[in-house]
Amino acid sequence: MHHSIEINHLSYHYPDGHQALKDINLFIAPNERVALVGPNGAGKSTLLLHLNGILKGKGEIKVCGLSLNDPKNLAKVRALVGMVFQTPDDQLFSPTVYDDVAYGPLYQGLPLEEVDQRVKEALNIVGMQDYIHRISHHLSLGEKKRIAIATVLSMKPEVLAFDEPTSGLDPRARRSLIRFLKDLPMSMLVSTHDMYLVHELFPRMVIMDEGEVVADTVTEQLLQDTPLLEAHGLEAPR
Repeated sequence: MHHSIEINHLSYHYPDGHQALKDINLFIAPNERVALVGPNGAGKSTLLLHLNGILKGKGEIKVCGLSLNDPKNLAKVRALVGMVFQTPDDQLFSPTVYDDVAYGPLYQGLPLEEVDQRVKEALNIVGMQDYIHRISHHLSLGEKKRIAIATVLSMKPEVLAFDEPTSGLDPRARRSLIRFLKDLPMSMLVSTHDMYLVHELFPRMVIMDEGEVVADTVTEQLLQDTPLLEAHGLEAPR
């Protein structure tokens, strides 16, 4: 059986020469939830952007057995990895919520009936079915984050990759998002500073710092290692 994600010896330099990733090896099983934590500049977001070919470093990434080193696989991999950016306005650009959520399936060339069905299913999953004709840019941040998630769910991905899903949310919206994510039956790799989210939702935690993986094991174990957390700018939830 394939891993959902296999990352082998991935390294990446930015155009200015700064090395953002150094020999990353990471394997995520089907339906496994993994939190990616570490200080700003650790390389977390850079790593996520490699999962669907937005960035390309040295090494190999496979998604559901498909290698990103083969350009023919790029479109398939992008359908398999649902990327949810930190700022939902980076993903919401259509006139209405319906148009935003329909964009991916339409781009895949699906029949209009199936597109319609997928839009309604995705909005139901995120609890936003009543917003189908609303204008995305008039919504609150929490509502926009849910719509952004719906835009990737409508593509029926195998893996969800999130960058700081709870940032900027008020406590109610944050709790609501955590409850929602708990029920999603798919592999997740989430970059976050929210250690409460990690504790509640992710059995496995990967600590990154200065472009390297410095720890990768059971979340509960790492949360009890105060010196390790402090050495990498992290703090266990109290």
